[in-house]
Amino acid sequence: MATPGGTRPGNVPPPNYNPNALANNMQNLHLNRPNQPPGAGGARPSSPFGQQPTPFGGQPPASRPGPPGSFSRGPVPSGGPQQSTFPPNVAAARPGGPPPSNQPPPPFGSRPPPPAMSQSSMPGGPAVPPPPGGFPSSGPVSRPASPFMSALSGPGSSMRPISNGPPTVGSAQIPGGPRFPPTGSMPQPHVGGPPTMTSSGTPAPPTSLHSSFESPPSTARPAMGQPNPPFSAVPQNLQPPSSSQFSAQVPGMPRPAGSSFGAQPWQMPPYQARPSQIPGSSQPPMMFGMPPPTSHQSMAQMPPAIGQSGAAMTGPSNKIDPNQIPRPIPRSTVIIHETRQGNQANPPPPATWEHIVNDTGNCSPRYMRCTINQIPCTTDLLNTSAMQLALLVQPLALPHPSEDPIQVVDFGDGGPVRCSRCKGYINPFMRFIDQGRRFICNLCGYTDETPRDYHCNLGPDGRRRDADERPELCKGTVEFVATKEYMVRDPMPAVYFFLIDVSMNAIQTGATAAACGAINQVIGDLPEGPRTMVGVATFDSTIHFYNLKRADQQTLMLIVPDIQDVYTPLQSDVIVQLSEGRGNLELLLDSIPSMFKNNRTADSAFGAAVKAAFLAMKSTGGKLLVFQSVLPSVGVGALSAREAEGRTNISAGEKEANKLLQPVDKTLKAMAIEFAEYQVCVDVFLTTQSYVDIASISVVPRTTGGQVYYYYPFSAVSDTAKLYNDLRWNVTRPQGYEAVMRVRCSQGIQVQEYHGNFCKRIPTDVDLPAIDCDKTIMVTLKLDEKLQDGSECAFQCALLYTTIYGERRIRVSTLSLPCTTMLSNLFRSADLDTQFSCIMKRAASDIPSLPLLQVKEHATNLCINILHSYRKFCATVTSSGQLILPEALKLLPLYTLAMLKSIGLRTEGRVDDRSYWINYVSPLCTSLAIPFVYPRLISIHDLDSKDSESLVSEFLPLSSEHVSDNGIYLLENGDDCLIFVGSSADSNIMYQLLGISSVEEIPPQFVLQQYDNPLSKKLNDVINELRRQRCSYLRLRLCKKGDPSGMLFFSYMVEDKTPLGLSYVEFLVNVHRQIQNKMQ
Repeated sequence: MATPGGTRPGNVPPPNYNPNALANNMQNLHLNRPNQPPGAGGARPSSPFGQQPTPFGGQPPASRPGPPGSFSRGPVPSGGPQQSTFPPNVAAARPGGPPPSNQPPPPFGSRPPPPAMSQSSMPGGPAVPPPPGGFPSSGPVSRPASPFMSALSGPGSSMRPISNGPPTVGSAQIPGGPRFPPTGSMPQPHVGGPPTMTSSGTPAPPTSLHSSFESPPSTARPAMGQPNPPFSAVPQNLQPPSSSQFSAQVPGMPRPAGSSFGAQPWQMPPYQARPSQIPGSSQPPMMFGMPPPTSHQSMAQMPPAIGQSGAAMTGPSNKIDPNQIPRPIPRSTVIIHETRQGNQANPPPPATWEHIVNDTGNCSPRYMRCTINQIPCTTDLLNTSAMQLALLVQPLALPHPSEDPIQVVDFGDGGPVRCSRCKGYINPFMRFIDQGRRFICNLCGYTDETPRDYHCNLGPDGRRRDADERPELCKGTVEFVATKEYMVRDPMPAVYFFLIDVSMNAIQTGATAAACGAINQVIGDLPEGPRTMVGVATFDSTIHFYNLKRADQQTLMLIVPDIQDVYTPLQSDVIVQLSEGRGNLELLLDSIPSMFKNNRTADSAFGAAVKAAFLAMKSTGGKLLVFQSVLPSVGVGALSAREAEGRTNISAGEKEANKLLQPVDKTLKAMAIEFAEYQVCVDVFLTTQSYVDIASISVVPRTTGGQVYYYYPFSAVSDTAKLYNDLRWNVTRPQGYEAVMRVRCSQGIQVQEYHGNFCKRIPTDVDLPAIDCDKTIMVTLKLDEKLQDGSECAFQCALLYTTIYGERRIRVSTLSLPCTTMLSNLFRSADLDTQFSCIMKRAASDIPSLPLLQVKEHATNLCINILHSYRKFCATVTSSGQLILPEALKLLPLYTLAMLKSIGLRTEGRVDDRSYWINYVSPLCTSLAIPFVYPRLISIHDLDSKDSESLVSEFLPLSSEHVSDNGIYLLENGDDCLIFVGSSADSNIMYQLLGISSVEEIPPQFVLQQYDNPLSKKLNDVINELRRQRCSYLRLRLCKKGDPSGMLFFSYMVEDKTPLGLSYVEFLVNVHRQIQNKMQ
């Protein structure tokens, strides 16, 4: 039996495990060579898939897994502990020691760092996130009184943490790549500085701030559940490091001598690596358009208020220097971020900056970020600030390659230690008292008896003597091995079912051939062994299943003509073990395009095909990957061409236009809920050249934790490589199955709502048939009691899930933040990236149900109200001609304007484009939210004059003033990549870069090639680096003036004045006028 609380012994990967596999999955993008097959049979990733999902139904084949909060620890012994008199959100000061540095390297392989972060600079190799784990089901559990050592530092202890990260990245044969740039490579652009810690005036607190502090409730308020960043490409010929062991400690990232977690006054922690001037630092910020002020605000000189109509400004706006208004600042150095320092929480760096996180008590900001890094003590204070209070949770986010792996702890049959009242998990902020015999929950304040086998004496500082040796007592994120009480059935196999559209349109456009080719290449990346099962079906107006069990015989096609009452023939032979049916499967995929090459059936039974595939998977669950090319027109869930029917309605009124962004009926929604009950996750790849009603189709992937991929207009020439890479990353990225997630908060704070891709069956939990490293869930919070100034409040996210090896795990991330009664502290500690991400996600959820004008006004007013609150209560300068911006949020107006001009909030956009925008934003991670609406613009005609360090770090403002007819420019937003060729661009440079001699030669479909010249090599390096940073195989498109492609490019110049929106300068003037009106 494992030592309670010890790391899991014998936790070794299966015999066929390759520690370099994940690297292969992410780095080996076959860049710019879509027609070349990837390295066959590349190393398999160790994505944390695995255990069989637990369907939610009372009947077989399975029932829903118990929620994370329903597992009780059993009765407290008679004469139980007395309840603590400490406020539940007061964290005791606990000076701590450094985390253990003598732990052996974990057995699991990890993804090695990119070339610039070699082992010479980062010894030991990268750390990668652990595979997923699980939550307990309801029911009491008694903890065994097995012997347990009070200190685990002695030799032979089994308490050594083991690593739990995805495997390392290997050779470069297939397009893909790690999420994070190497230390020496170009980082993502800086889009806002960390909050300044200098005082900008003491606000006059409203009189309503002194409400009474209510007593804690008897039970903790559970979260109300709901479920972003991708991979990218690396330069070809990248060789992996020779070793893949985890690094025990990253150079330049010293561990603090103490890491106690008590309530301390807020102060700005110094980053260990920073430029000479960081936006948000304590130095006086610049005054935009004016000489530097002496006060501590960002100000812009504004003309007198313009007319009440809000018309575009002329004349007076020239007083503002467009070159000095707030804009994102490039960032090229890597930040070392310690989550806690000096006994207090460290505000995280901007999400778009490259940073290495050292977990010293709080979880990494990659896993959980709060919109404000100090929590207001009262609702009145929060309302006065006008800011949102919310968390962005990304439980399986990819860590930086140089970060330590998340450690797995096995408590044996008793399971992890939990609060018996709120069911919160043991974490660094639970305070032990009475010589370690009892502990006080930091979430609800309840005092529990320490299990006998978990007891340890306290040191002179009041901390347990073994705190630094136990990951759950010194790390913000840890993974527990779930016991049998967390499972209601045996682990599910890893099931992959591919459903391919073979209608006439799909065959003629090459979409069917592209899908079959991509699947055939990806088969080699699926997990090997008897647990991996596959199936294939095709569909047009009927459904065709295939018997893959016929050894040494031709595959048998089984046709289901009934598309109203669908069924699955020969269920046991439709889904087979990969090892058993791989040969037949590969032959079948090769022959499908030719089998249907003369197909003249134009109809598509999408809904019926998905239902039939679900019936085949119902007993196991798994991933259903659907390739769809046309509008579903027959059978269950048939749709009509609403876009054409609604064009007259769009001109008639905005109210009617909104209906086109809503599902046409509840048929597909009802199907999706049933899929989620049986742990079937659906991903849809739309390879289309026409309207397909994404608003209706997307209901299925959104409800089942899946994703929509959109290739419009699909081109077999330019989109085949992206389709393959998207599919490969989908099945190989770190992910988990049959997951349940809950967020718990300290007393006085409640979870209000969850937003994301999931199914919510009970208010406190979100059910996720699948969750991966790219999915983010927004959790909105509300205050229901007054918090104590100077105390700390905690947030804990617990994710129960199953790994690819069939292990149930519980990943627990805990974040503890200080409380404040000072409004100025809220503005200093505001997190721009998280605030804006929440604004954008809320707008995306409102677009289908509210008039577009109302959505725009709400977003604009939210920005204005935040800035007005700061101007009224925190600013010390009173001149009416100055727009004063809080340093931490000075870029909020720019990003708000960019969002207002994005495709999702335009009336003239295609309905499917707007629906896809909504679906893309919903699970989008924080680091990609701002680049999605404010893309990166790089000049590439002058690449020969740029050194390798500044290829992607130097970017231009999004204004046509910075786009010359003589230049060539690259613009990327994390999803697409546009290359604009000026009408007077140098023909020699154009030929070296793109292989064309004039603008007239620009082809409609473009595939980037690498030519034998330095310019072409640098351009390929830039594209590869962007793909790697964005974790996405960016699709390339050439653009020129006087062409629809040129109009698309200039639509991203969000700082320009357009017929549909103000320029950036005019928007700032309008914001200033609105603030002045409110001040009056």
